[in-house]
Amino acid sequence: MHAAAPRSARLNVAEPSMPSSPSFRRVSVVIPVFNEEGTIARLHAEVTATLTRLGYDWEILFVDDGSTDASREILGSLAARDSRVRVFGFRSNQGKADALNLAFSEATGDAVITMDADLQDRPAEIPNLLAALEDSDLVSGWKQIRHDPLGKTLPSRLFNSVTAFVSGVRLHDFNCGLKAYRREVVAELDLYGEMHRFIPVIAARRGFRVTEIPVGHAPRTAGRSKYGLSRLFKGAFDLLTVILLTRFESRPLHFFGAVGLALSALGFAVLTYMTYLRLIVHAVIGNRPLLFLGIVLLLAGIQLFSAGLVGELVVRRTRQGRSYLPLRYATRAPDNSLDASRTKST
Repeated sequence: MHAAAPRSARLNVAEPSMPSSPSFRRVSVVIPVFNEEGTIARLHAEVTATLTRLGYDWEILFVDDGSTDASREILGSLAARDSRVRVFGFRSNQGKADALNLAFSEATGDAVITMDADLQDRPAEIPNLLAALEDSDLVSGWKQIRHDPLGKTLPSRLFNSVTAFVSGVRLHDFNCGLKAYRREVVAELDLYGEMHRFIPVIAARRGFRVTEIPVGHAPRTAGRSKYGLSRLFKGAFDLLTVILLTRFESRPLHFFGAVGLALSALGFAVLTYMTYLRLIVHAVIGNRPLLFLGIVLLLAGIQLFSAGLVGELVVRRTRQGRSYLPLRYATRAPDNSLDASRTKST
């Protein structure tokens, strides 16, 4: 799927092959870890073997997200033996978004790979991700055949369908841990909450090219899943946040004003009907719930419209004195990396 423009995203699923002269000089592999003591050593061995065969300069960044098992000790041992392994950790569990944020800020590669630590994401897919990244800015994996229980796959399908419909980004698998990014993409990400699930949406809305490729998925052999049905509710709120921040960040009145106008119109219609009953039919309306519903709808609409106006004032205030484009690039440098920059406010 390519997202050449913020409002349009078209699916492009391909089976990539490694180019003869890859443009990336250094690859960073980012792996968040939470209670995965049974898979870390094998995961490190497989990632190391894959990257060594590719011939890149590389590093592996593990982020221990407050593990309570032996994960921290195992990671420390790996870092002591392998200078290309860097380990970061939180004292308590902060969530995958914060773990990715930390790793993205520390990664030094011009290509960044993310994967989960449970070994369900196969390190053997890294060459395919890097090959697809040659013509894209972000490559997201698509687990066509999943080895997960029904209680996990059904909510995932619902989440992916709703997200694709609401965002307009037609991916099959938004939450796949296997992704590849160009450096400039991760430099623009600021993740929190459950926002890591919507990285392709954020990237597409910012004009980056997003591609999806099929990837393998292995059964879990150790540990247990960290996800449940509760993530659907969290994801719903974060999807709304993403839509607001990507589509209406600079024009909040378009969102709040539209909703407020609709509610106000409905409330006005209800009150008009109540007026007709009172003046023409001479009915008693003071004890009718419909009267109070009309008043509530009208007031709620006015409040939302006012919130949109206040948002416009805030946006206007924060943009005063600034003269910049939020996304700017001129051409591609000889190393095929995007020459993009943000002009800071004065």
